[in-house]
Amino acid sequence: MKRKILVATTNKGKLTELRAMLDLDVEWVGLDDLGGFEEVIEDGSTFAANARKKALTYAAASGFWTLADDSGLVIDALEGAPGVHSARFSGDKADGEDRGLIDHRNIARVLELMKDISEDKRGARFVCSLCLANANKVLLETEGVCEGMIAGAEVGDNGFGYDPIFIVEQLGKTTAQLSSSRKNAISHRGNAIRKLKPMLAKLVADGVS
Repeated sequence: MKRKILVATTNKGKLTELRAMLDLDVEWVGLDDLGGFEEVIEDGSTFAANARKKALTYAAASGFWTLADDSGLVIDALEGAPGVHSARFSGDKADGEDRGLIDHRNIARVLELMKDISEDKRGARFVCSLCLANANKVLLETEGVCEGMIAGAEVGDNGFGYDPIFIVEQLGKTTAQLSSSRKNAISHRGNAIRKLKPMLAKLVADGVS
């Protein structure tokens, strides 16, 4: 029987990326596939702390190994904001509100705050912390980073979150202009996943409980 691993997200974009890149012989399920879980409050001061809390909490609730991530945009000119508040930078999600609308609200706030910032001071990075845990302890942790800068307006319609305003400098394009495979090759989440994959494969092969 394949090991079942819960990915602690309801974000379909994240789940699709993780499943595609961690193409191991396991059964991947998301929170929406199981249902009935109380949302974990992400109140940590770092991405790693939030990922750890989610992984341990959902693993204890589900009984499955759980892979959680916390990721976001860190902008130098905004002293690291939106940082761990990236998903709710423009306010908390209203009941029934579409994720895409929240993304556009968050982007609009960043663009407003950055409107008078010169091009040479628009440096930013995406950061992703991943944590795999069972009900009792953390099994694996990795982090990935993608350096870039903030655009002056939205460009591109692929991806999700802040992708339309994040320019990957060596490519001269926003991550929303990249194909999914090209984005995964350079993204913060892709970098974190590539570090995690061989370690996770070994855990699965060794039959760790």
